[in-house]
Amino acid sequence: MIEHVGPVASETFAAITEACAPVVLRGFGRDWPVVRAAAQSRSALLAYLAGFDAGHPAEAFVGAADIAGRYDYAENLDGFNFARETMPLAGALARIAAAADDAQAGSIYVGSLPVERYLPGFAEAHTLSVLPAGVNPRAWIGTASTIACHYDTFDNIACVVAGQRRFTLYPPDAIGDLYVGPIDLTMAGQPTSLAAGAPLGDPRYPRYAAAHARAVTVELEPGDALYLPKLWWHRVDATAPFNMLLNYWWDSASVGPDAPYTTLLLAMTAIAHRPERERAAWRAYFDHYVFRPDGHPLAHLPEERHGALGRGQLGRIRAVVMKLLRG
Repeated sequence: MIEHVGPVASETFAAITEACAPVVLRGFGRDWPVVRAAAQSRSALLAYLAGFDAGHPAEAFVGAADIAGRYDYAENLDGFNFARETMPLAGALARIAAAADDAQAGSIYVGSLPVERYLPGFAEAHTLSVLPAGVNPRAWIGTASTIACHYDTFDNIACVVAGQRRFTLYPPDAIGDLYVGPIDLTMAGQPTSLAAGAPLGDPRYPRYAAAHARAVTVELEPGDALYLPKLWWHRVDATAPFNMLLNYWWDSASVGPDAPYTTLLLAMTAIAHRPERERAAWRAYFDHYVFRPDGHPLAHLPEERHGALGRGQLGRIRAVVMKLLRG
């Protein structure tokens, strides 16, 4: 695992994102006001956050003591082992602080809170010059917990504010060895690995040993951050009694409004159930036109003859797709 210590210049960060591999950024956020407040005490951190609180209700994830902070599916995969409760953010923070001091109280966290809604004014003091304008942080605050192994469809910078975080990472191509759960019954939007949360050697997941051998574990302290490219699998353990993390999601390679995940879902409906030989034929066309191992599919023609595949012409393809979807 590559580590970078101290401030990150824009050109250095551009090289990091181009490599599309996780990088630990030690001390990345150590001078942020919220990190300095957390370094003073938990009460100083809570007072700092209270100064921005807009009073909006937030969804809290609440687990009984017997799940030991491990948020996951119920045993038979027909639900989950935790409850969701809506409460004012101030009330959630008070419950988190109380539970952090009581080992029998169970666990609770609020996550993925857009600060522009819940903590207006907070983002202005915690912007990142290496990211596009308008990319604001989301806040994750809670007791000790384990978030099941999943992936995100955006690039991510995750910075610890208080407590500690342990990230266990798997590359995107480990997906077949991770035994992924349903895509339409999820804890927070993305499917999760069933095997990564089971004991090593569980006979239900014989291929997981291959993924486990490729796993990388990263320990982060307050002020440390992790750059995590999109589609990398990650399990996240908040290991201290009280924890806070900020994360920034954005797409470092976006060339338009189209989302690759939407394309994946459509391909599932259009191709996944066709005969094997036909799927293989479509794979060749996807490789040629989409994944392009041999370069641009019309490289043998002058650029002015590339038509809808030419530079700046993606809107023409989008218009055709929309017309076809409308029937």
